[in-house]
Amino acid sequence: MGGLAVVSPLSVLSGFVVGLLVGLTGVGGGSLMTPLLILLFGTHATTAVGTDLLYAAATKSVGSLSHGLGNTVDWRIAALLAAGSLPGSLLTIAALYRMGITGGSSSRLITITLGVALLLSAVAVLARPLIRRMSDRHAAARRHWTAPLTVMAGFVLGVLVTTSSVGAGALGMTLLVILYPGVRLVRLVGSDIAHAVPLTLVAGLGHWLLGSVDWLLMGSLLLGSVPGIILGSHVSARLPERLLRPILAVILLIVGVRMLSS
Repeated sequence: MGGLAVVSPLSVLSGFVVGLLVGLTGVGGGSLMTPLLILLFGTHATTAVGTDLLYAAATKSVGSLSHGLGNTVDWRIAALLAAGSLPGSLLTIAALYRMGITGGSSSRLITITLGVALLLSAVAVLARPLIRRMSDRHAAARRHWTAPLTVMAGFVLGVLVTTSSVGAGALGMTLLVILYPGVRLVRLVGSDIAHAVPLTLVAGLGHWLLGSVDWLLMGSLLLGSVPGIILGSHVSARLPERLLRPILAVILLIVGVRMLSS
């Protein structure tokens, strides 16, 4: 009976709304889903992060397949990111275990990291066009350092995503825009999504071992988010990015401040 109570219309509707926003903006669902699970559902912070990571692995797999078939993934970039992010994720899981941050706990470390990551994501969303212009001017100076810097960026993302489930979307894209100014934006998006699949899967399975995944809740969220992502993707083609970017940034700022003050 408890499982039936979890798969509620509210959780399905929440999945649909988050999926719609992901489809509209392209920003990772973790920026929206994890705070929603904590603030609306009262889910423990660790369980919210673990559940969202496996939710993200499922939804991003669909996006990665689509980009792969469309030849809009630079697999070298995705591999370099993974070379840093997967060790970072495994080390973070081990650290959470040593600190006793497991399923059923609402660690202040996680909520603070989540709040900071959301605020950084908001800045990244607003500043991405400016960052891309600045990056274009200084591309030649760091060309020889691009590969090791990509691995380092992956490590930082691995730690951040495993701790908060946030970072693979807006922050990951911003780092790629800085490191690869000459690559078309659609290929950076595809590479970022393709890299996020193994990262969120490894991090999510790590949280599962810590006992911080609610499988029934994840299923009900997926039930709503898949049609939401499809609808959002179709609608986004008709809406100007200059309108969507500030709206999303404001949402991330509000939620980030709310997480830091909770």
